[in-house]
Amino acid sequence: MYLSEDDVRAIATYTRIALDGDELRAMCRDLNQIIESLRPITEYDLAGVAPTFHPIAGLSNVMRDDQPLPGLERQAVLDNAPESLDGQFRIPPILGDEGGDR
Repeated sequence: MYLSEDDVRAIATYTRIALDGDELRAMCRDLNQIIESLRPITEYDLAGVAPTFHPIAGLSNVMRDDQPLPGLERQAVLDNAPESLDGQFRIPPILGDEGGDR
């Protein structure tokens, strides 16, 4: 199955890609060459081969269980901050100086 210029124009319109006449012809040629390069795949005898949808299909959960670990002490983190106030990071205001000290 090959793509016509109308097919490529429809794809370009759908994907919002503007192609002039020369670009349309070049894209049509390139896409058809790609399709042609995939032709050998169609020659494999796949009768009886079950489709796979995931490379590790037999596994239901490959992640480990979540295990809580101890975190950092608040004061140790705040000791490394440029500024802190009332046990929190103090950062410069980004929307003006309306917030007073915070």
